Amino acid sequence: MKPHVARKRFGQNFLASPGVVARIVEAIQPQPDDTLVEIGPGLGALTEPLLARLDHLHVVEIDRDLIARLRQRFAPARLTIHEGDALRFDFATLAPILAPTLAPTPGPGLRVVGNLPYNISTPLLFHLARYAGAVRDMHFMLQREVVARMVAPPGGADYGRLSVMLQYRFEMERLFLVPPGAFNPAPKVESAVVRMTPRPPAALTAADTVLLGEVVQAAFAQRRKMLRNALREYLDETDWAVLGIDPMRRAEALTVDDYTRIANYLSVRTVR
Repeated sequence: MKPHVARKRFGQNFLASPGVVARIVEAIQPQPDDTLVEIGPGLGALTEPLLARLDHLHVVEIDRDLIARLRQRFAPARLTIHEGDALRFDFATLAPILAPTLAPTPGPGLRVVGNLPYNISTPLLFHLARYAGAVRDMHFMLQREVVARMVAPPGGADYGRLSVMLQYRFEMERLFLVPPGAFNPAPKVESAVVRMTPRPPAALTAADTVLLGEVVQAAFAQRRKMLRNALREYLDETDWAVLGIDPMRRAEALTVDDYTRIANYLSVRTVR
């Protein structure tokens, strides 16, 4: 079979560093009976060492050439290939019953891992967040700047809609950086590995997560404006006073809990 040529339309940069692969596997600590799915297995650099520790592995791959290579290399009894776009894949179909605590310890719950294509990383993260209730943890390789936004605390330029919406559902941890030379072809940017662990149900206090998303999106759509202007369609001066939030602040100044309080306030006000 001819060498595979990376396709830009799929955002392909294949992990080629055994040392980085080993660090990722050690971070995941896969157990034989884990239900684990790898997004974008590519040439199998991570797939093979994962299978060395797992009884079975699921992968989601869109590139038919790579799918053919994976089928030649791994037996169906060990590897299930789901052909298609990860942005449209229903990850709930793979999820075992999840423990109520969502504890980040060996047990039920889907585990997700992948070297995510940089060109679709943000929409893919939002898609995956929908399955937080069925997931035990996620480990991803992403562009360093994207990971910076995912884990950013309030108050800085990196803190935005992605930060708030992911941190509402997950505990976020940047594990380590990965240089461009660890990939083939080498990207023009550094990468980072991040761990996402679902927060326990008791911490998810938003009465309406759709409304929460709308408020956060509106706030950061005009992040240079004061909140009183960015959210003028939602809140007036009286509302800000009731909430105890200074409307002269900007979107990046509010915490995840602040946005949750705003959404819950609006939810109750709407019911009235």
